[in-house]
This record gives sequence, C-alpha cells and structure tokens, in this order.
Amino acid sequence: MSDAPLHTLYDEVGGMATFETLVRRFYDGVQQDPVLWPMYPADDLDGAIWRLSRFLGQYFGGPATYSSMRGHPRLRMRHVEFHVNPDARDRWLAHMSAALDTMGFSPMVRSSMDAYFDRAAHAMVNTFEPTPEQ
Repeated sequence: MSDAPLHTLYDEVGGMATFETLVRRFYDGVQQDPVLWPMYPADDLDGAIWRLSRFLGQYFGGPATYSSMRGHPRLRMRHVEFHVNPDARDRWLAHMSAALDTMGFSPMVRSSMDAYFDRAAHAMVNTFEPTPEQ
C-alpha cells in the first residue's frame, strides 16, 4: 500500500478555481435563458456560483466544503420546488455543455463530467408538464 495521496479529477483540472470558472461560464448562459433564469436567485448569483462550484469540486474529489457548510447535498430535495421538466433539463445540459466546451479539458475529464451531468440532470426531472408561462 502506498501512502501517496490519491489523485482526483479535482486535482487534475486545477482545483476550485477551475470549478469556479466553469460555473461562472455556465451561469453566463443561464442568465440568457428565459426558462432557466427565473429558477435562479438573481439577487444571489454569487451565492449560487459558490454553492454549485463547491458542490462540483467536492463531487469530483475536492474538499468537503459544500457538505460542511450545507449538509448532505440532497439534490432532488433541494430542487423539488422548481419546475424541472425535460425542456429545463435539456437547457441546463446545453448550458453546462457550452461551458465545458470553453474549458479545454482532456477527453477523459470531459467524458467523466458529461456522464455525471447527464445522470444528475435526468434525476432532477420532477414533472412532465410544459413550462409555465412567465
């Protein structure tokens, strides 16, 4: 057994600064989306960026800052109040994919992230009703 620390995807991409950049680029797209943007706290965008970047950093092997500050992620429970239908899911995935496109990740990292985001986004769908008029 080696005492060498485990090398994680978090380490490979450059740590929290990389996740913050990814999330900021993701929100740049979300802010232009008439279906998704109303679901986000426009008055607390910095908080949303902090939460998502810390969650993703933790998920991909970084420090457990998200859980230490907010408890278990409970993603589905935290999103149940939002109208997440297949259209919202697909829009979310498109914005995350566009953000990932700007990051220059290796194919292996990109594949790992795409797989996680696809699973998570599909798990968040909580209705098949059309998006309500804004």
